[in-house]
Amino acid sequence: MLICSYCETESSKVADECVFCGAPLKKQRPEMKEFLYVEQCELPFQELSLFHTFDLLVLLRLVRHERSRSYNLMRGVQKGSEWVEIDTDTIAFGEGEYRRYTARMKVIEGLLIDRMGYKPRRVDDKLLDSLRTRIERGKTSER
Repeated sequence: MLICSYCETESSKVADECVFCGAPLKKQRPEMKEFLYVEQCELPFQELSLFHTFDLLVLLRLVRHERSRSYNLMRGVQKGSEWVEIDTDTIAFGEGEYRRYTARMKVIEGLLIDRMGYKPRRVDDKLLDSLRTRIERGKTSER
């Protein structure tokens, strides 16, 4: 017997959907990851959509930081090219990094809009701590 992770109704092992609510029985709910790194923003949309909302917020914070860093480096190189000769490949690389992180940021923000109904302006420690507290409180009340 399989138990629906949404309504906790038992269903037969052959069924793909819950007999009570129609939810998919074999779909795994996202679990929070122990560790995240900025390179995970490069994962395809299908894989990112399996991330827990908390993890998406942390990843958004990392990507926004890298995007800001890329922008500042790009602007520094552009301004520096007025005084020193900098090849166009270096300038193009900086601009490409900024565009890449911008596109990745928009993908993650889109996933968060789908889940939360909005994208947070800031992802700071206060937001993450309050969300982590709510998640942990929810887990203890399930037991």
